[in-house]
Amino acid sequence: MEHVRDVSELPKAHLHLHFTGSMRSATLLELADKYGVRLPEALTDALTSGEPPKLRATDERGWFRFQRLYDAARSCLREPEDIQRLVREAAEEDAKDGSGWLEIQVDPTSYAPRLGGLIPALEIILDAVETAGRETGIGMRVLVAANRMKHPLDARTLARLAVRYADRGVVGFGLSNDERRGMARDFDRAFAIAREGGLLSAPHGGELTGPSSVRDCLDDLHASRIGHGVRAAEDPRLLKRLADRQITCEVCPASNVALGVYEKPEDVPLRKLFEAGVPLALGADDPLLFGSRLAAQYEIAREYHAFTDAELAELARQSVRGSAAPEDVRAKLLAGIDDWLAA
Repeated sequence: MEHVRDVSELPKAHLHLHFTGSMRSATLLELADKYGVRLPEALTDALTSGEPPKLRATDERGWFRFQRLYDAARSCLREPEDIQRLVREAAEEDAKDGSGWLEIQVDPTSYAPRLGGLIPALEIILDAVETAGRETGIGMRVLVAANRMKHPLDARTLARLAVRYADRGVVGFGLSNDERRGMARDFDRAFAIAREGGLLSAPHGGELTGPSSVRDCLDDLHASRIGHGVRAAEDPRLLKRLADRQITCEVCPASNVALGVYEKPEDVPLRKLFEAGVPLALGADDPLLFGSRLAAQYEIAREYHAFTDAELAELARQSVRGSAAPEDVRAKLLAGIDDWLAA
C-alpha cells in the first residue's frame, strides 16, 4: 500500500481565494460584535456550529441568498486594521496548508465606501498583503476582479487601476459573480486594458453555466486562466482546446458541491479534467462559507477521486506553473514538491 503523505505539507500555490470569503469564522463573529452588525441567522448558525450554511446557487434565488450572506460578512470589514487582520490570517491559514504562493482576489469597489475611496482601499489591501507576506514567508499577490453584475465601464475603471498598481502587487484581472448575468464580450475592453498592462486574464466561467461560458472567456476575454472551468468536462473539444493551450482551470471542489453545481464530491469531474491534460489549480474559493480550506481540496482529490500521492504532487506542480509567481519562487516550490514526494 502506498505511503500516504500529509497534503498540508505539500508545497503548492493557491490561485482561487476570494477576499471576504477567506475570513476566519471567529474573526467574523468578533467583527460583527464590534460593529453591532446583526448577521443572518443562517450565517451565525454555520459559524458557531462549524457546518457550512445550506446553499444552492443553481438558480438565481439561491445565488441571491449566497450573495446576501457574503455581503453581510463584507459589511463587517470597516477599518484598515480589519483588512490587515483578514489578510494576515488568510496568509497564516494558507501557510498551515502548505501554500507558498497566494493570489487573493478582490473587488476594491466593495470596500471603497468605508475606506476613503477606490484608490485608498486598494492601497490598504496591497500594503496589508505586502506586510502579511513578509511576516508569514508566503509569496502573496492580488488579483483585482470586476463584478459582472455591474456596468462594463466600471470594469474598465478597475482594469486601469489594476494596471496602475502592477508594480505594487497586482498580478491579474478577473471577472466574478453570477456568470448567468452579463455577457463576457461586454467586458472585452476592460480585459484588453489589463492584458496590455501586463496582467494575466483570469475570469470566472464554467461554474453555474456550461461549456459555452468557458469558450466565451477564451474567445472574448483571451483568458490565460479560468476561474472554476469544471463544466468544460461536458465538451471533449473544449477539453482538448484547454489542454492544447495549457489554460489552467482553478477548480474548487468543496465550493462546487456547496453551491449545488454537483451533488457529491465524487461528481466533480476532477479526474476527467486531469486525464484530459487540462492544468488544474485546486482552490478553496470562500472557506468562510464553504467550510474548508486549501489542503482539504487535495484531500477531496485523494479520497473521492483516488488521486495517488504522485498525482497530488502533479496537481501542486500545475498550481505553481499556472501562477504569476516569479521564477525563483516557482523553482523553490517545485523542488519542495519533489522533496515531499521523495520523503
